[in-house]
Amino acid sequence: MKDYLTPKETADALRVSPITVRVWAQKGLLKASTTAGGHRRFERSEIERFAREKGIEFFQDDGNRVLIVDDDEDHLALLCDVFRERLPECEYETARDGFEAGQKVATFKPHLVLLDLKMPGVDGFKVCRNIKQSPETERIRVIAMTGYMSDDNVRKIRYAGAELCLEKPLDLNRIVELVKSYQKPKDAMSS
Repeated sequence: MKDYLTPKETADALRVSPITVRVWAQKGLLKASTTAGGHRRFERSEIERFAREKGIEFFQDDGNRVLIVDDDEDHLALLCDVFRERLPECEYETARDGFEAGQKVATFKPHLVLLDLKMPGVDGFKVCRNIKQSPETERIRVIAMTGYMSDDNVRKIRYAGAELCLEKPLDLNRIVELVKSYQKPKDAMSS
């Protein structure tokens, strides 16, 4: 892992916006060094100290946390089996509706959300918009899933911020390849 992080990397590690990091640095709460070009850099040990002191979880951003959101119990169980058997390096959690998804996004802090569109209460469109409109979560990648594939649904969910909309029943090989492609390689994490 790098010894010095940029403000954006620091914000990602603390799961806050870069503006928040800048305010903490300006107030002297989070000590920073300045490069010859006038850019702030934060020492990893200082970020870890600050996180411990403030009760903030420090994230080693490995790109391996996935939240699976689906109200269909059978589909959810199938995806969990795929993750257990074919993606053992991934941490994953599940949510069965949009409200629970919002809570898990805040607490689990996924890198990727596999999101069903049609759910009771808060649907996938609203969940995706909420994720993409918040500075703390806008970097989370979203792949939508639906049994109701239509040009209108694809257009709406892409407009809300999803990268893809996949039709159910899912091509499980494609899901595995997509999840693997979204992960950061281990050697990139140590640079």
